[in-house]
Amino acid sequence: MSTLTHKFLPSPKTIAIVGCPFSGGQPKLGVDKGPIHLVEAGLINQLEEIGWKVDFDGHHQFEEIHTASDPPIGKLKNPRLVSRVCSSVAKVVGEHTRNGQLPVTLGGDHSLAMGTVSGTLDSYPEACVIWVDAHADINTSETTDSGNIHGMPVAFLLGLEKTPEFSWTAGEKRILKENNIQAFSMHEVDKYGIGKVVEMALDHVNPNRDLPIHLSFDVDALDPSVAPSTGTPVRGGLTFREGHYICEAIHETGLLVALDLMEVNPSLADPESVRQTVAVGCSLVRSALGETLL
Repeated sequence: MSTLTHKFLPSPKTIAIVGCPFSGGQPKLGVDKGPIHLVEAGLINQLEEIGWKVDFDGHHQFEEIHTASDPPIGKLKNPRLVSRVCSSVAKVVGEHTRNGQLPVTLGGDHSLAMGTVSGTLDSYPEACVIWVDAHADINTSETTDSGNIHGMPVAFLLGLEKTPEFSWTAGEKRILKENNIQAFSMHEVDKYGIGKVVEMALDHVNPNRDLPIHLSFDVDALDPSVAPSTGTPVRGGLTFREGHYICEAIHETGLLVALDLMEVNPSLADPESVRQTVAVGCSLVRSALGETLL
């Protein structure tokens, strides 16, 4: 159990689990089942065991969110549905942060981060974002080949994509600077080591280590040998320890105010691979919230 002093959260430290079984930002069935599997694997009890108070009132089903007709806008698929769901998620996450809780959003596809980051910025307008993903997720309607919005949330958050349906996103506030993005690939991880890469990332977005941090982690950043049951795996990704070190290092700052764990898809692999991926997802969340090796 971590005894770290948190710079933004009041005592008792409280997590709000935001289960988001949503798949509308991409075409593969099953990613909406990820949050359910993570909770059923015992994640809530695991977080309580490392010292957190945990609030969870069930998964959000978005029953009230529907579109009678949702034709593409240009190349963008399901744009109205994705926009309305993410707007709803932003309100939920924003309410939790205003109440002094740390929202842990379980996806679901990574388009949901448009909502989670926007919700965080409502309460912490100076927050910085650490985005861990095999892909930059910064496609616009001009650069996307697929039209799948889970490959576009960073572009919307930065205001690089101007589709009116998404005018509510945080990009309008220019919280994140449009031309000041620092990206690190596996080349840098191999060259410098994961410890140095995390330090360089934090030096860029949070040089004085005094700003709130939103960590958005897509499990496809991990090598498929580590997390096989995800929608867009890429060979040569992060090792088990590299992924966990990122989470541990963010926790050690005492600045984490929101966490996303996205793109666990239990429908894309054999039962053992699903179990492995769900277990890794739970372990990443625990590491970001204070579980230590010793």
